[in-house]
Amino acid sequence: MSVRITPSGTRGSGFGNMSGLMLGVYKTMNRVMFRVAGRRMRIQGLPLLQLETIGAKSGARRFTNLGVFEDEGRTGSWLVVASAAGAAKHPAWYFNLARRPDEAWVTVDGKRMAVRAESLSGDERSRAWARIVATAPGYGKYTVDTDREIPVVRLTAKV
Repeated sequence: MSVRITPSGTRGSGFGNMSGLMLGVYKTMNRVMFRVAGRRMRIQGLPLLQLETIGAKSGARRFTNLGVFEDEGRTGSWLVVASAAGAAKHPAWYFNLARRPDEAWVTVDGKRMAVRAESLSGDERSRAWARIVATAPGYGKYTVDTDREIPVVRLTAKV
C-alpha cells in the first residue's frame, strides 16, 4: 500500500495565511535550524526528522521538518502525522508522498536515507493515533479543530 489521499475537511484552524515571501523565509530558516540543531529541535516535545520529497506539481525538491513518532515494534521506520496543525487541507508534503511514495528521504540523527511511504488505515491507524495522542496530547486537539481524518504515514527505510 502507498499513501492514500483522504478527503479534505470543510473546517480547520491551521497555520493561517502566510505570504509567499514569508513562507519561503520560514522554510529556509527551519531547514538551517535543523542542520544546526538536529535532534535537539522539538515540536510538542518530540524530536524531529527532516522529510525530503519531490513536489507533486513542481518536481522540485521540498524539505519539511516533522515531529516523529516511533513505529512500535519496527526498526528503521517512523510515523509522521499530516496534521497541518488542524487545518482543513492536508499539508503539501502529504500530496508529494502520495504522488511519489518511493521518492522520499529522511534525515534522522544526521543520517540521510531513502524511505518508502505508506498510509496507515483501519485498526492500525487507530492504534497508532492513540499512541501519538498519548505521547503528544497537542495532536488530539487537531481532531477537534478539523473535520478531516488526520493521516498517519509510515516512513520505512529502504534497505
